[in-house]
Amino acid sequence: MTLISKEILLKFLADNPHITSKRDIARALHITGKGRTELRHILKELEADGKLERTAKRAYAQKDTPPPTGMLLFERIDEHGDLVGRMTGRDGPYGPEIVYAGVQGKRKQPVPGAGDRALCKVFETKQGWRAKMIKKIGRAEASEMTGLYTTLRNGGGRVAPANRKDRREIVIEHNDAGGAQDGDLVVARLKPGGPGRAYGPKLGVITEIIGQADDPKAASILAIHAHGIPVDFPDEVIAAAKSAEPAKVKREDLTKTPLITIDPPDARDHDDAVFAEKLEDGWRVIVAIADVSAYVTEGSALDREAQMRGNSTYFPDRVVPMLPEELSADACSLREKELRACMAVEMIFDTSGTKRSHRFIRGTMRSAAKLSYNEAQNAIDGLSGGPGDAMLDHVLKPLWGAYTAMCVARDKRQPLDLDLPERRVELGEDGHVKAITQRERFDAHRLIEEMMIAANVCAAETLEKARTPLIYRIHDQPSDAKISALADFLQTLNIKWARGERPQTHRFNTLLAEAGSGEHKDVVTEMVLRSQAQAVYAPDNIGHFGLHLTKYAHFTSPIRRYSDLIVHRALIRTLQMGPDGLGDENAARMEELAEHLSTTERRSMAAEREATDRYLAHFMADRVGAEFEGRIAGLNKAGLFIKLAETGADGFVPISKLSDEYWVHDERSQALVTRGSGRRYEMGQEISVRLSEATPLTGGLLLEMLSKPLAKKPGSKAPASRTPRKGNRKMGKAEKHRRRKLKK
Repeated sequence: MTLISKEILLKFLADNPHITSKRDIARALHITGKGRTELRHILKELEADGKLERTAKRAYAQKDTPPPTGMLLFERIDEHGDLVGRMTGRDGPYGPEIVYAGVQGKRKQPVPGAGDRALCKVFETKQGWRAKMIKKIGRAEASEMTGLYTTLRNGGGRVAPANRKDRREIVIEHNDAGGAQDGDLVVARLKPGGPGRAYGPKLGVITEIIGQADDPKAASILAIHAHGIPVDFPDEVIAAAKSAEPAKVKREDLTKTPLITIDPPDARDHDDAVFAEKLEDGWRVIVAIADVSAYVTEGSALDREAQMRGNSTYFPDRVVPMLPEELSADACSLREKELRACMAVEMIFDTSGTKRSHRFIRGTMRSAAKLSYNEAQNAIDGLSGGPGDAMLDHVLKPLWGAYTAMCVARDKRQPLDLDLPERRVELGEDGHVKAITQRERFDAHRLIEEMMIAANVCAAETLEKARTPLIYRIHDQPSDAKISALADFLQTLNIKWARGERPQTHRFNTLLAEAGSGEHKDVVTEMVLRSQAQAVYAPDNIGHFGLHLTKYAHFTSPIRRYSDLIVHRALIRTLQMGPDGLGDENAARMEELAEHLSTTERRSMAAEREATDRYLAHFMADRVGAEFEGRIAGLNKAGLFIKLAETGADGFVPISKLSDEYWVHDERSQALVTRGSGRRYEMGQEISVRLSEATPLTGGLLLEMLSKPLAKKPGSKAPASRTPRKGNRKMGKAEKHRRRKLKK
């Protein structure tokens, strides 16, 4: 028997953080017999002293020293915008807080978020503990849930989840209700599980009442809280915004240049303004951008808040801005006739739209006019009487002339041509949905997009040439697996796609053009879209596949995207435009910042999508029983996802409601097929459905299929499946026994 002291044990654990279980500690220290009982007492005393934490039933770790490699649970985004987590064991998280610092090595990994678990390498820096992700494992059960509180007869109540993917219900005892009333929207925290709570509803406690279910704004409120979108600005940030003055730097006078803004009619923050003029051998184009870096100093309270938020988030009823309105809608916004600080890029194009040169300008400007897309388009189309008429000859016609030339170069470049429809939720004065419309697309939209893309390319080219650290906007080419799946699917439509063919944007465009006038237009467009990777931010450049560009960085929207603010500062530093350029500390954090900004962007996209779905479900709630036309926009072994033609809303038909036959998911042909008759529902198929249920709380629409399935394809065979799904009947015991024998 070897007796040890607390000090010796703590030193041993510090030197051997990978040894955590009581058995392994005893074995490593050669403790046997009664010494193991003494070891157990010492471990319990150190745990009571707060020097050790229990990571499992018989495992311990030092409270302030995590193991060098282990499972990390990402718990939250902190006030600096960093993703923070702790090591986790069988009994939950333990140890000090650890900041996520990117991916270990060069391997591609999905961006983690709060609630995700990952195998990580942990190391200590002067700023604290950091973690590099080796592999993302999955999501842990969330400890909090946003949902609808309903009172129960016996006191207390229950919380139904607002997330349609969450199957839990939390039971709230009377003393834990926190004053919540029937119909309140709440945040509930799970209580630790105890005896008898392994199955059935979990117990929880109400931590916050966020609104009422009958509030027209409930859709956005739920999305904001479910995704942790920060709404209110701290007092010090508001005070800083109110007192902010632009940095005093040397500026070029652009006030005599008739730059104009072209935005949606309800826009309040105007990031960009444009101007063009005809040259003897081409075009001169100026894109002027709000000089946010002049107001938001690196490391200030304003900067920390903007970095933490990452970007603005847009809902049908509100905008949650990255910057306080004193800046986003006033001091930084390029408002009509008002003097503003700007960062501009002057570009020279030849007659075929190829850029010959560019230069960046830190200047002052005064917007000559504020036009909506519709107003600018009407003036160009000769629909007189609008505010664009005064700008027609000397501003709008040169802009369209330059755009026409740029389109020649664009068509030669062949970016991916996916012009997808976008739905728009229109709200009435009472806050309720009055209409669901499709956003109109004009040449005015495409003009602004093309000029912004050109400005973004200039920023990336300038910084890369100077070897200045920056955050690129990258878009990887489709993976081999996705291209293979696309080729398999196209073959079922008798459309040729050579296997092993390298993905190229012009090849996709040819495919889309060939399908454009046929019956398979929508399904081919959907499958091409699904084959694409997601664009992200990164410090290493791999180009932008969708735009078919080798260098691309976001520069044109610093009011609403922190990535653009970083690029502005990098340009100021590189071109020596002032003392407020990119600092060394942030220059060294590009990987970490890129990961964070990709995370906040996805967070906002998910929240925006969920809010829109809830508004649509609320709009459809009084039309339960009505019939609609739509098409199959997706499918899996659980059922069919339907996009309704009238509103663009997405609904679901469970496979159990299709028929009494066995249905098999044929991944190759993207269809649900019956095993007997071979009848099928296919991706892109136009169908009729009846609305069975609309749930505004989750944004879910449950549909009933009215259209008959298509007949079996000649020569086709039902796909093999180990787990065929049957309609309304469960698999019988005899069938289960037969399948078990087959497996053996």
